[in-house]
Amino acid sequence: MANQRIALVTGANSGLGRAVTVGLARRGFRVVMVVRDPQRGEVERQKIASDVGGADLDLAVVDLSSQRAIRQLADDLHRRYGALHVLVNNAGNAFTTRQISPDGIEMSLAVNHLAPFLLTQLVMDLLAVGAPSRIINVGTRLDTQMQLDDLQYERRPYRGLSAYAQSKLGNIHFTLELAERLKGTSVTVNCVHPGVFRSNLGSSGGPAPWWMGLVTRLGSRFLMSPEKAAERVLYLATDTMMAGVSGSYFGDRVALPIPAQPCDPTARRQVGRPAPCWSGCLPTGRFNGLHAHRPRPPQQQIG
Repeated sequence: MANQRIALVTGANSGLGRAVTVGLARRGFRVVMVVRDPQRGEVERQKIASDVGGADLDLAVVDLSSQRAIRQLADDLHRRYGALHVLVNNAGNAFTTRQISPDGIEMSLAVNHLAPFLLTQLVMDLLAVGAPSRIINVGTRLDTQMQLDDLQYERRPYRGLSAYAQSKLGNIHFTLELAERLKGTSVTVNCVHPGVFRSNLGSSGGPAPWWMGLVTRLGSRFLMSPEKAAERVLYLATDTMMAGVSGSYFGDRVALPIPAQPCDPTARRQVGRPAPCWSGCLPTGRFNGLHAHRPRPPQQQIG
């Protein structure tokens, strides 16, 4: 269909990402499922297609710890699609020990913060074509601050929970900074805390962190299902009440107080506009959200 809406969901083959994918497919979106494991991704794509009649699902296999892979994904998206209407930056991971990405960046920071930052910038022109369009960054609600002089744990002991929390706080920094830069456009960006739900967080980064194991053992019967948590994300992605709303941090359909550090403009700029040496971004003079990736004529028309 010429007017079919396109959504992209990272971490789409399990947990919250899968549930969001199902919800978007049921609402008529063509969903690009960004996954890391091709076999698991294809199995889940087929299951969702079987469960949701008429679901239109595409699979993109990407290692989000690699900036080269993210750039290849963006190139592929520009070749295949003429527009993007919803971007859900959901994928995340946690690590028990300090690990380094292919680009030399601490893995929690690379996957949870820099990957959504870079991907969003690289597809911003597709979102502009699809406007009114929405960006949803999946965050968390942990009381912390980012240690701005040692974001990569090079000078202090590595603690997985702390690294995870700081990288996810980066999502709020990024959301607020990007919202400022998108003012006057029809592209909105918000961050959502999906609540505490049953999750396989950390399972693809080696042994699961002790704190995730504790949550799973003690609270799995009492935690929300991924499907229930997905309702919060889908509200931001699709509900008419969210039209034009940007730069907010939501819980269950209610705006949450924004942590203190992202409210500091200096800190927000430092985190929300990562250095080019980290994310391989365009030089500052060209660092414009709506022009971060030169549009290319789509080879495959939507529909």
